[in-house]
Amino acid sequence: MGQTHRTLRLNTLPHFKFVDRPEQLAPLFDALDRCTEIALDTEADNLFRYRTRVCLLQIHAVDEIYLVDLLADMSLDQLWPRLAAKPLIMHGSDYDLRLLWELCRFQPLSLFDTMFAAQLLNIPRFGLAALLEQNFGVILDKDHQKANWSQRPLDRAMLDYAAMDVFHLFSLRNRLRDQLVELGRLEWMEQKCRWQIVAGRDGFSAPDENAWRITGSEKLRGRGLPVLHAIWQWRESWAEKINTPPFKVVGNEMLGRIARAADEDRPIEEVLYVNLGRRHDRLYPSLAEAVRKGFATDPHTLPRRERRREFAPMNPDELARQDRIKADRDRLAQKLNLDPTLIATRSQLVLIARDPSSIDTVLLPWQAALLKAEPAWKS
Repeated sequence: MGQTHRTLRLNTLPHFKFVDRPEQLAPLFDALDRCTEIALDTEADNLFRYRTRVCLLQIHAVDEIYLVDLLADMSLDQLWPRLAAKPLIMHGSDYDLRLLWELCRFQPLSLFDTMFAAQLLNIPRFGLAALLEQNFGVILDKDHQKANWSQRPLDRAMLDYAAMDVFHLFSLRNRLRDQLVELGRLEWMEQKCRWQIVAGRDGFSAPDENAWRITGSEKLRGRGLPVLHAIWQWRESWAEKINTPPFKVVGNEMLGRIARAADEDRPIEEVLYVNLGRRHDRLYPSLAEAVRKGFATDPHTLPRRERRREFAPMNPDELARQDRIKADRDRLAQKLNLDPTLIATRSQLVLIARDPSSIDTVLLPWQAALLKAEPAWKS
């Protein structure tokens, strides 16, 4: 019986309207004007381009699903105010809201994030695919998670997948909200969502002058650092030139290997003897030039990391306070059946231990209230 139920669910695909021409916008605007809330998702091409574009917008309103082609030649000036005027239901909204803010300064009126809700219910598998399978017997095709959403035309399987992302969000929200109400945690989720709306306005941070310091670079002491700096810049230049993500030019593992070879004082010819594979033949001459540039660079001329206050050594009183607050947090988490980091992350514990008066700005109100009721705060 269980297998039959699952098969039926798999074969039940939502109806949708694909919008890629200006004359198709009127029914969408009418639906948005009539609805009281909207389920929303986006698809982007971050795995295929140097600078990410939002390619598709999935909207579920008034029992209709609209897939809006954001790469089509049509004005969407009347769309964004309509979306911003209604409560949104999303899953894992952080990335989407930052993308939409950078695209058109979009900011929602209010938000219910089903991922936040699942986390506060301590559901171990809180990804959308897992939640749809657990609650509705639906299995999403994970292959489309890494699809190229900038390709045109989009095939039917990709559009079905995109529509499914918003099809069940209303029902999923209802189930999760009921459970949050039962546990008295709905306000916790709402506080997190309000915070996320504000955080979305930060967009994505531009790489700073130390972005080239990949994992493992802290172990480099000699000429490996200037070589790493040079080949990282080389990779960025190529990625922008051919419009592809940097990791598709050369991965960090390869950059690290070259830098470590240089750091071991191997001859430059030996450092250059790196097997990049045939598909990188055209890149090799410029890579070799970058390595030589690194060899010729004085390590002391490289951008230096500024020593941040939070990375300064903590004094004994601060360390002891951090241990006490962490013990309270862990005890609370076990009692509430929560991931401890949902109450306070390690970096937040450090900030509070250094300056206890900062707790109300570092944490959300519900998080601060929980900790301030514990022994460490009263001592």
